[in-house]
Amino acid sequence: MMLFRLLFTKQAAEDLRRLKENKSLQKRYKAVCKTLGYLEANPKHPSLQTHKYSAIQGLNGEEILEAYAENKTPAAYRIFWHYGIGKGIITIIAITPHP
Repeated sequence: MMLFRLLFTKQAAEDLRRLKENKSLQKRYKAVCKTLGYLEANPKHPSLQTHKYSAIQGLNGEEILEAYAENKTPAAYRIFWHYGIGKGIITIIAITPHP
């Protein structure tokens, strides 16, 4: 089984740091960390409910995907990502509540 290496954009790293430091969002931080673990191991894991997010593209035209960190929760957190800058790499572009 291949593990993917996660690469975080500045935005995604800041999103994760903000979640971690906010004591009232610890439950959401744990859910995001669990989701990142699934992405590392298997980006097609059923609980991620990964699907294409067509409203935006990556800087180099990459297809952006959305994974669920939470579901059936107001402002549930989502992780936006794409494959690559190389083989075995997933680039996390944002970690944000669903609008």
